Amino acid sequence: MNADMAAMIWLGLGVYLGLGLLIGLGVAAFGLTRLTPGAAHMPWRVRLLILPGLTALWPVVLLRLAGVRPKEDRP
Repeated sequence: MNADMAAMIWLGLGVYLGLGLLIGLGVAAFGLTRLTPGAAHMPWRVRLLILPGLTALWPVVLLRLAGVRPKEDRP
C-alpha cells in the first residue's frame, strides 16, 4: 500500500464519519421520536450518548427513517 492509497482510505473514512455526524445530529435533534416514540421526553444528555451510534450506523438510521423495516419488525 502506498501513501496515496492510505490517503484515499483516510479521506473516505473522514467523509463517512463527517456525513454520519451531520445526519446523527439531525436525527438526535428532530428525527429520534420517529424512530422511537418514547424518545419524546428523552433528555439531551441521553441523546448525546447515542450520537456515536447514530454517527457510525447512519445508513441504517436513514433506512429506518424512510420506513424500511427488517423482517423481524414487520407485522
